[in-house]
Amino acid sequence: MLISFLSGLGAWNWIFLGLILLVFEILLPGVFLLWIGIAALVVGAVSLLIWEHGYWIWQVQVLVFLALSLVCALLGRKTMGSGKVRSDQPLLNRRAEQLVGRMATLAEPITDGRGRLRLDDTMWRISGPDLPAGARVRVASVTATELELVVEAA
Repeated sequence: MLISFLSGLGAWNWIFLGLILLVFEILLPGVFLLWIGIAALVVGAVSLLIWEHGYWIWQVQVLVFLALSLVCALLGRKTMGSGKVRSDQPLLNRRAEQLVGRMATLAEPITDGRGRLRLDDTMWRISGPDLPAGARVRVASVTATELELVVEAA
């Protein structure tokens, strides 16, 4: 029943597919089905214009659809941007990275390369050279694998 319905649509198959893809984009937003749906609508519009020509067989239609899908996706990516927004505060939600360069006094000594440091209202695990309590240190970097500060003597 569905196949006979779709075969009876002729050139409208592509427009039907494009509308279905656009509906899916609305229901499941991800800004990817949009470009494929637009490609299907364009192939549908071209099909309505040149449906009777002998060279416009289904294989050619599928190739045109695939090429247009790729072009639309690439143009859409360029139009929508890379998703990275420049900010005047790039470290806003990166609390540990904001601490790089800060000076502090050790409340506990660093032994065997490990210790703890209080900065503001948080105790941070730190690594660095063995230093006694009360030594001034500077936060040199933040390790990526765990929330740990690397300090050096000031």
